[in-house]
Amino acid sequence: MPDISSNAMDDNPTLAHVEFYVRDAAVTAAELRRKYGFGIVATAGTAGSGTDRYSLALRQGNITLIATQGEVAEAYVERHGDGVADIAFRVGDVRSAFTAAVRAGARAVRRPGDSGRGDAATAVFGDVTHTLLSRDKSLPPDFSAVRPEYEVRGAGLQELDHFAVCAEAGELGGLVDFWQRAFGFRSVFREYISVGDQGMNSEVVQSAGGDTTFTIIEPDPQARSGQIDAFLTAHRGVGIQHVALNTRNIVATLDRLSGEGVQTLDVPDSYYDSLPDRVTVSEYPAHSLRKFGILADEDHNGRLFQVFTRSVHPRRTFFFEVLQRCGAETFGSNNIKALYSAVESERLLSAAETWQ
Repeated sequence: MPDISSNAMDDNPTLAHVEFYVRDAAVTAAELRRKYGFGIVATAGTAGSGTDRYSLALRQGNITLIATQGEVAEAYVERHGDGVADIAFRVGDVRSAFTAAVRAGARAVRRPGDSGRGDAATAVFGDVTHTLLSRDKSLPPDFSAVRPEYEVRGAGLQELDHFAVCAEAGELGGLVDFWQRAFGFRSVFREYISVGDQGMNSEVVQSAGGDTTFTIIEPDPQARSGQIDAFLTAHRGVGIQHVALNTRNIVATLDRLSGEGVQTLDVPDSYYDSLPDRVTVSEYPAHSLRKFGILADEDHNGRLFQVFTRSVHPRRTFFFEVLQRCGAETFGSNNIKALYSAVESERLLSAAETWQ
């Protein structure tokens, strides 16, 4: 475990909610309800034109997401489009947690007591903030609970597994250091991922309680530009590329999601043809993985099953990952390489057939 500065708070932060800044909160909430099975549990503000803030909070399992529109979201949406703008933590003492974050390099956004709500907020990277709530809160105090408008069927989504952060080259170390010093996170995994002539550095930091994980990726400036560079250009800076949601049965979950119109990335047949050479899968039949485009990987602790939704963001800068951990603790880097090789093999085969 890395050395933690004395700036770190003396109690462990736990994940409270994730807030998206969007152009239309009602449309975003409707999408999360219909396609992903979330239910609206609380609201804040009003939907009237020109209001400072209108928010809808949605929940499924232990996952709480907020969609917010209004003046508070306008600058973010104008620069980045809809996306993750705030990751909120519950802490034992808001004031001491705020002080620790600022000492570690965060910019003060809302100081304790400024709003009269008892919370605080700091800017962390890019335009993403951390709201700090007292331990007994999962939402800011101005939210009012609502009765569900319909029976929430859900899709089997249980927890938020991790956030994927795309950083500029050279920024990874500073972000790791910040979360360690400010919130007592620990570095749990690091690697260099090489895919063809593309390359990226990756490091994973995790809260002491294990409920909040950031996978930080920065491009290798010596390698050819790839998807991380494309994200940084389209997003106009560092940000959250995707949010990974955990399920106990990924096949059942994908059956539900696909039935509601959620599309996932195409996976070539050659990926599944070679899968038995890489992973011994006992949890699901091969045809189920192939049907839903589910990728499989394994480490020394077990297997990981994952799928990436097709981005519907106008800039293609945000998507969801759905995953199931069967003991595995890593994040599927072997799948990146295997999928790249499979796609390249099919491309070469297609080119050869064209010239025959």
